[in-house]
This record gives sequence, structure tokens and C-alpha cells, in this order.
Amino acid sequence: MQKNENPVVLAVILFAITAVVALLLAFTNSVTVEKIEANTAKEQNEARMEVMPDAASFEKIEAELEEDGVVSEIYAAKTASGELAGYCVGVHPNGFGGAIEMIVGVKPDETLTGIKIVSMAETPGLGSKAQEPKFKDQFSGKGASKPLTVIKSGTPGDSEIVAISGATISSGAVTSGVNAAAEAVRKLK
Repeated sequence: MQKNENPVVLAVILFAITAVVALLLAFTNSVTVEKIEANTAKEQNEARMEVMPDAASFEKIEAELEEDGVVSEIYAAKTASGELAGYCVGVHPNGFGGAIEMIVGVKPDETLTGIKIVSMAETPGLGSKAQEPKFKDQFSGKGASKPLTVIKSGTPGDSEIVAISGATISSGAVTSGVNAAAEAVRKLK
């Protein structure tokens, strides 16, 4: 024997369940939002320390950044004695799988100290190799006074980076992010 339920009663029950779940999600978010923000800030600070190991502290620079630009933030890296060690520039160029969030270290003389990819959604086994030392260590020590270019193979020159095989879009995106960071530092000067 099948019972016919009133559609209004079913709608009210469904609404009540949805409201309870929404309230639980809102409560969970309010409890965890501060911890998530603190963890994100800690990860960002660790990334800045990785690309600028001579720094003891970081001060955010309030600079006018292009709204649709690649550069998201700039920090002045200071030594323990308060001298300028360089700049840590947050960039998010678009790769094959979307935005690649990274930090680029640039010394005052425009020498690159390194890059740290904070998050990316590049193809596993191809574009994701941008996080590996074989690729990202190419940037350390390069001069950033002129834009870096990507080559597919061979021995790189002073302003060249060898692309990851099969991932030239990701390689180009990371390099364009580094170039944008260097340009932002030049504009600060």
C-alpha cells in the first residue's frame, strides 16, 4: 500500500534539512576561518624565507598593482640588521591548468634568488615538474635586468631557461611570472 504524501509537506521537510545543513556549514566555517588564514600566512612566510634566505623579516609594500596584472603582492625582505636584502614578489601567471601561484625572490641588484611555487593545477607528470629543482633552480642567480626567455633544448644562455619537455606552456607561464616580478621590482626603484 503506497501512501501519497502532500508535496507541500515534502517541500517543508526538504527546506528544513537544507537550512540545518547550511547553518552547520556556516558554524564550521566561522570556527575554522581564523586557523585557515593563519596557516595560509605561515605557508606564505615560509615560501618567502625559501626564496630569500638572507632575510630575517618581511614588510608588505603598499604599491599600486594592476588590477588584472600577474603581480599580487610585494614584500621588502630585511636582514637582521634592518638592511634591504631584496624583494619577495607574489605572482600568479596562467599556466595550462590555470593560475600558478608563486613567490619570486629578487635582490636589489635585480639578481633572482629563487622561486617557490605555492599552488598549481598543472598536468601531473608534465607541468607539475615546474616544482622540481631541475626546473626551478635554473632561475637562481639569473640576472633579471632583461626578460628571461624559454628555450626547448640546449645549453641556456644568461637570460634563457630550458623548458620542461612536453610542458612548454607551464614553463613559459612560470618564466612570465618571474619576468613580471622583476618588472615590478624595477618599477619600485
